[in-house]
Amino acid sequence: MTQSLTDLICPLDGKPLRLNERSWRCDNNHSYDVAKQGYVNLLPVQNKRSKDPGDSKAMVQARREYLEQGYYEPLARALANTVLAEGDQAVLDAGCGEGYYLRYLVEQAEQKGIDLRVAALDISKWAVQAAAKRDKRLSWMVASNVSIPLADSSVDTILCVFGFPVEAEFKRVLKPGGRLIMVDPAADHLKELKAIIYSELKSKNETLPITDSAFELTSEQQVTFPVSLASNQAIKDLLTMTPHLYRSSAEGRERIEALSSLELTADVWVRVFSYEN
Repeated sequence: MTQSLTDLICPLDGKPLRLNERSWRCDNNHSYDVAKQGYVNLLPVQNKRSKDPGDSKAMVQARREYLEQGYYEPLARALANTVLAEGDQAVLDAGCGEGYYLRYLVEQAEQKGIDLRVAALDISKWAVQAAAKRDKRLSWMVASNVSIPLADSSVDTILCVFGFPVEAEFKRVLKPGGRLIMVDPAADHLKELKAIIYSELKSKNETLPITDSAFELTSEQQVTFPVSLASNQAIKDLLTMTPHLYRSSAEGRERIEALSSLELTADVWVRVFSYEN
C-alpha cells in the first residue's frame, strides 16, 4: 500500500506541521493551504531566486508528453527495481518533475505488495501541479533541496533523478543506514541530439555526483538503450524538456525543425550511496 509521508516541517521555523482539513499548520501558526490539485507550497518567497523558479510550464508539458510515450521506461524500470530491492520504506523524490518516475515506482511497489510512504518535491510549481493532478495519495510539495520541509531522519531512500543534490540536507533527512539513489547522464547520453544542435561536442570528465565522505557508493549500474523518435513533435518535446534548448544555437534549432525522425542513445548512471552518520 502507498501512503503519504507526513513528517513535514515548517519552512520558516522547522517546527512540525499538522494537517487540519485543507491546511498544514505549525505551533507558531504558520499556515500553508493545500491547493485544489492536491499539493502544498512550502517554498517561502524569500527563498526563491526568481519569480518563477525551476522548469517552465512549457518544459513540464514537453516532458510529460515525451515520457508518457514510454521512451524512458527502461530507466524507470531499472530505478524501480533498485529502490524496491529494500522492501517497505519511506521515500523522498527530491526533484520529482511531473512525477513520471515516481508514479512508475509506486505502480511497481503495489504490484509487488511493498508498502511505501512517499513525499515528493520540486522547485517548479508547474511540475508539482502536473504531478499532483495524477496521484493525490502522495505528499507533493513545492520546495527546494536547499531546504527540505521534512523532519530529521525521516526518510529511508532519497531519489535524485537528473537533479541537484544538496548533501547537507540529504544527510539531515535520511535515517542512518539510509540510501541516496542518484540518476545522472553518462557519457553517451543523447549524443546524436547533441551532434545536431552543437557545432562541437565537448567531452566531460565523469565524476561522482556526491563527494561527502558520509556517503559510500555501494552500487552503480549503467543503463543504456536505444530510443527511436518517429515524429518532429517528439524530437522537439525532448529538446524542450532539457537544458539543451537554451544552450543550442539558432542553426541547431533549425536543423531540429527539419527532422521527421531521430535515432538516439539513452545512457544513464543509476548509483546507490549508503549513508552512515
